Parts: sequence; structure tokens; C-alpha cells
Amino acid sequence: MTAARNPHGAARRGSWGTSAAVIAAVQARRHHAAMHDTSKNTPPSPAGPLRGLRVVEFAGLGPVSFTAMLLADMGARVARIERPGAAQMERGATMRGRERLALDLRAAEGLATARELLRHADVAIEGFRPGVMERLGLGPAELFALRPALVFGRMTGWGQDGPRTHQAGHDIDYLAVAGALHPIGPVEAPSVPLNLVGDYGGGALYLAVGVLAALHEAARSGRGQVVDAAICDGTVSLLSLIHGLRAASRWRDERQANVLDGAAPYYRSYCCADGLHLAVGAIEPQFHAEFLARLGLDAKAFAQHDRDRWPEQARALEALFAREPRAHWEALFEGGDACVAPVHSLGASTRDPHLVARGTFVELEGELQPAPAPRFSHSPSLPRPATSVVADAHWLADWARPGP
Repeated sequence: MTAARNPHGAARRGSWGTSAAVIAAVQARRHHAAMHDTSKNTPPSPAGPLRGLRVVEFAGLGPVSFTAMLLADMGARVARIERPGAAQMERGATMRGRERLALDLRAAEGLATARELLRHADVAIEGFRPGVMERLGLGPAELFALRPALVFGRMTGWGQDGPRTHQAGHDIDYLAVAGALHPIGPVEAPSVPLNLVGDYGGGALYLAVGVLAALHEAARSGRGQVVDAAICDGTVSLLSLIHGLRAASRWRDERQANVLDGAAPYYRSYCCADGLHLAVGAIEPQFHAEFLARLGLDAKAFAQHDRDRWPEQARALEALFAREPRAHWEALFEGGDACVAPVHSLGASTRDPHLVARGTFVELEGELQPAPAPRFSHSPSLPRPATSVVADAHWLADWARPGP
């Protein structure tokens, strides 16, 4: 765990109160930069490090949409194949940047069009249950016959093989089996960490990394391959540090019994007098010392590594933070290295001065959305609205044309 030092020190005091005018100005600049021609059947303007890459996305499982968003933000041209008349389950950021076309893959015409797209694609990604693509006639054998260098990313919860392969599941199930759900939450019962850890952390991001690695290999060998991205596998991989700590007898296999799971009084959240919360992450000794100094607490009474006193120390800190509203504590810790931050709601995060200054949110089609990440110094990503297209002869010819 690391903490970034503020080079401006206390000079930044008061930045919590950044005006609405400054926020609006930053958002307006980002919105202006994101503008582009949204007319139908017009290919997106190339931008980002993946410009020229052609991706076919088969609409389905949520993590696939997130991976496609990442690739599109970074400049890839992504054609999203959707089932005609299917209900739209997602909207907003995870759907941006695509050329969306409705194809019935069970009909000969729709299947032929999909194959034509794949013939000129660099990547195909899908999130159906194992066997679905094969039954459609779009399994690995058929795809590599069309395009030998194609990278075929397959996103599932349980993977392409194994006892649970054909069993239904959701994020919480994959986390449970992988061992990631058990350590999260209070002693009484595990907590649900949204779908960030499994679907997006262990799923979508591993699919993206796997696809890009396979593309690198294909550029050298001329051979494509299947990327089997299973959420259960990725989630276990995310637990690498915890497994290492456990193997070294530095992790107790129980909830709220370790430094990083809320047991340590210097790494948890506290409720303030107004019901708002503060996050404390003062792990390193120097940060812990500053945390105590700013609160005027005795270092001996709050000895950092005296586990027997952690419950007592936590109760004392709970009582202390409950005496004043959060703004009081924000002012007290502003400009320092005590590793204390306000726990924002989703709405409040869009107004945080630091995130506003960095343009971490952008306005696209009247909606405030997370900006593309990460950032590139000379080939910046560009969030673009999705467009609906018709796979007519003109569009297919443009798709077949090599990118920049």
C-alpha cells in the first residue's frame, strides 16, 4: 500500500470548497473535447492508442460490455451485434463508442453478415455460456477459418471447462467460490462488494489484458487464439497478495481480523456527527504518527501494532469522530499525509475538487459519465456516443477497409 504525498502541503487548504463555476467550466471543456459527428453509418474518428483495431462484440454478459467500452475509448472500432428486439439492459458509459447493429444470428442472412464482419476483424469478444457460439456456427474452428490471426475473447463466470461450466451464476457466486466474498465485511456475515470485484475486476479487466496480450502474440506469429477469461479465475488471481500473506502466516482466514479487512483501527471508516463517513488508511508508521498527532492522541495509548488493543482503540476513535460533523475533520486533516478522506456517495464524487480538476467525469449526450482511463500522453482516449448502423454494402465495405 502506498500514499501519494501532496507537494503543495497546507497551501491547498480550503480546496474542498471548489466552486460550482469551476466544476462547470472543467466539465464544459471535457464535453467540448468529446464532440464528434454522430450521424448514422459514419465510422468514428480515430483517436487513442488502439485506433485501427477492429473488434466485433457479441452483446451479452455485462463484463463484455465493459471490456468493449475500454477498447472503444482507447480508439478501437467496435461493432456490437445485438439481437433484434432485445431489451436494452445497459445504458450510459458502458454502451458508448460502439457501432450497434441488429443481427439475427439464427437466420442465414444475419449469420452471413456476422461472418463478413469477423473476416476483417482483429478481435471478437462474447459472454455467452460455453457451447452457444459453437451451436451458432461461430465457434473457434469456424472463426479461425475465416481469420487465422483473430483473437477470440470468451468471457464467462466459470470458464470454458470444469464441473460448474454449464451452471448459472452471478458475480456473488463467483466471488463466493473463489474465496473473495468470505473475507469482506463484518464478523457476522460477508458483505456484497457491488459487482466491481468479480464482473469488472476479475472478469472484464482480465479479458481486456488477455485480448491485448494475444494480439501482441498474433502480430509476431500470425496465429490467433482463444482467450478463456473466467471470472472465478480472475478473482482468485486478484487474491494473490492475500494468499501470499496467508502462506506467510500474516493473514487470519476469518473476517475483520486483519489490517486490510477493517479490524485495524487505522484502516477503516468512521461515522461523524452528521451521519457522513471518513475513510482512514494510515498504515505506514509515519502516516499513523501524523494521524494521531492531528487528533492530539497519545502514541502509546494508540500503539499501532498492539492487536489486543485494537478493539479499544477503535471504540475510542468512533466516539471521537462522532463528536463533530465530517467537515470539521476534513479541515483538520486537509493538506497533510494522515491518509484520511471523505467517503463520497456517487453523486458527491462527481463534485470532488480533485476529480473535477482532473476531468475524471465527462458529459456525453447530456449525461455525466466516468471519463476514459487510463490516460495516454500522446494518443489520448476519446469517449464517443454509440451510433446505430445498418450493415449495408457501403458500411461493410468501410468495415473491410484497413484502419489507420
